[in-house]
Amino acid sequence: MNPEVIINSGALWLAIPVAMLAGLISFLSPCVLPLVPGYLGFLGGAVSPRPANGAQQVAPGRGRLVLGVLLFILGFSIVFVALTSIGGVANVFLIRWGDLVTRILGAVVILMGLVFLGLFGFAQRELRFHVDSKYGVIGAPLLGIALGIGWAPCLGPTLTAIFALSFNAGDPVRAGFLGLAYSLGLGIPFLLVALGFGWAAKTIGFLRRHIRVVNIIGGVLLILLGVLMVTGLWTDIMSRLQAVMSSVFLPL
Repeated sequence: MNPEVIINSGALWLAIPVAMLAGLISFLSPCVLPLVPGYLGFLGGAVSPRPANGAQQVAPGRGRLVLGVLLFILGFSIVFVALTSIGGVANVFLIRWGDLVTRILGAVVILMGLVFLGLFGFAQRELRFHVDSKYGVIGAPLLGIALGIGWAPCLGPTLTAIFALSFNAGDPVRAGFLGLAYSLGLGIPFLLVALGFGWAAKTIGFLRRHIRVVNIIGGVLLILLGVLMVTGLWTDIMSRLQAVMSSVFLPL
């Protein structure tokens, strides 16, 4: 596909901020938010020089912590880009039933929104993988990959929505962009805290104290997206916006 068509696609431009918002909602989920200090502590240790025998572990510098977080984001980005690309591939084979599949996925997104609201607590679990910090710098992306896979069941509501959007994107390349956008929405808050922005840490603390409200807002947004998909309004909006963007940006 022509890269210009991909970048100027109205559907993509609308879906990307939705994917980033879904990533942010994932960051605020019970799978991730309460454990942020632990993740940052691991990443700081993973990229710090190993102390000599008997020596005390030296606290990592800000630069090393940021490096660890960037590698961590790279790790789970690989997982989520691969996952959304699968959605794009599925569209290639199921394009003749695209409208029906989108509506079915919309119904699943509504169900996942209810899960996010806490109606089915058993569905919000995560698989646990252990990555030892002794692996040094390579431990950071390994942790990202491991948690990207381990988070998948617990982040099922938002990941289902992104998979549905990636199917609607129409091809693996555009679907991959959505996976990257989702990863940025999930990863940027980690980076802001690692950079030492006090307001970011205070905001996370505030959200941790009001996580139930955050879950309700996130669940309602997922249900709204699912309703748009089930009713066909999402596909109609995508088609109209893509036509407008094409007429504005693409040569006649």
